[in-house]
Amino acid sequence: MTLVLTMMAALWGIGWAMKTPKHLRWGMIAALWVAVILANLVLPVASPLRQATGGDARVWAVLGVLAALVAGYRRGLAALRSKAEPEPAKVVAFSDSELDRYARHIMLREVGGPGQRRLKDARVLVVGAGGLGSPALLYLAAAGVGVIGVIDDDKVDGSNLQRQIIHTDQRIGMDKVQSAAVAIKALNPFVTLRPYRRRLDEAIAADLLADYDLVLDGSDNFDTRYLVNKVCAAQGKPLISAAITQWEGQISLYDPARGAPCYECVFPVRPAAGMVPSCAEAGVISPLPGVIGAMMAVEALKQITGAGQGLAGRLMIYDALYAETRVIKIKPRADCPICGAAGS
Repeated sequence: MTLVLTMMAALWGIGWAMKTPKHLRWGMIAALWVAVILANLVLPVASPLRQATGGDARVWAVLGVLAALVAGYRRGLAALRSKAEPEPAKVVAFSDSELDRYARHIMLREVGGPGQRRLKDARVLVVGAGGLGSPALLYLAAAGVGVIGVIDDDKVDGSNLQRQIIHTDQRIGMDKVQSAAVAIKALNPFVTLRPYRRRLDEAIAADLLADYDLVLDGSDNFDTRYLVNKVCAAQGKPLISAAITQWEGQISLYDPARGAPCYECVFPVRPAAGMVPSCAEAGVISPLPGVIGAMMAVEALKQITGAGQGLAGRLMIYDALYAETRVIKIKPRADCPICGAAGS
């Protein structure tokens, strides 16, 4: 018996020295084990070879069963450990220039390297490249959101420049989405901007929004707001929507797929014509869209990285004239025609 065990050890050692794969080494030992059992079954009891290999096949059979049990136990234990242990975090692969650019984000406990990776992997659509879209687009790009879409059918006009800070005097007459693309490319070459020079309508809304993770609506009309809300609710996408007029702005995160109300839950009836004048009709203080648009970008970054508490279920209203901010709790409506089933 000692001779056989020595041979098995020798086979393992020679295989290790020759860098033979483990499964082949175990195969050779198993073949020797089978040969020993056969020798003890076939050869006469007095045979020198049978005596040298233990003389009894049952001993080797028991040893084989024990070895199989140990091997099975170890393999099962390894499988359980692989399920219980969390997968190692993916290495955040940024260039040296990106690491330098996003260093202030990476230092934040709530963002860090994993959060910055999520920003880089995110796809955000901004509806409107005007007063709200301008600061939102610039901060999304500066923050390193990987793919940013912007849809708008308007051109840059001189009257826009009082508040729409993504555009410049030299780009008057240019499509707003192309003007935004010029500004974003100059600001951060590591992000991709997708410009859509057209109006958002029923014909393209579903297909367009399906390609994005998050939507920011900075449009200036109720038709677009209700359309964006309907499509986002249908596709289960979070929507950050804001509006401004004169000295006041409002913003919330609408996300019925995760228990928050949709836009139509909060504003079920469109205002009558003339009741809510546009900025062109009533005017607007120039920094106000910058304040609310920047808030949109902040809420977007929080939504993507999971930092802090977002505005889901809360409507924030900012009165710039009196420097007052109010937050109102909002709830889903069971009879909402857009998300009633999700909110109930």
